[in-house]
Amino acid sequence: MRRRFPRPRQKGGADTGPSPVDRRKTGSKHHLICDGRGTPLKVITTAANVNDVTQTLALVDGVPPVAGRPGRPRRRPEALLGDKGYDSNPNRRELRKRRILPVISRKGRPNIKGLGKLRYVVEQTFALLHQF
Repeated sequence: MRRRFPRPRQKGGADTGPSPVDRRKTGSKHHLICDGRGTPLKVITTAANVNDVTQTLALVDGVPPVAGRPGRPRRRPEALLGDKGYDSNPNRRELRKRRILPVISRKGRPNIKGLGKLRYVVEQTFALLHQF
């Protein structure tokens, strides 16, 4: 039986750039809030080394009024789904003050059951955003 690679391959090469996990590498990060259908409501681009938790309230404050139901347009979402990068007690308190239900996984604990199925919409929006 022949092995696919008879000997270990050499790492790197002429076309290999710096390691993407290298802390010295410059880069950017997209912070995104979208509706339940995946329509982006607010996008913030920051340096790659900016912590997600610092952008939570800026994203919520940047949501434009959403029309649809009779009466005054709702300015804020009813709930905010987030991964562990957005977990902080001060942000949870501030979201509750604004009458927004924080559904955010806690650091160091198992994920909230079913949150991945709900966050799938956001992940698909990120995939489309990073395609261009």
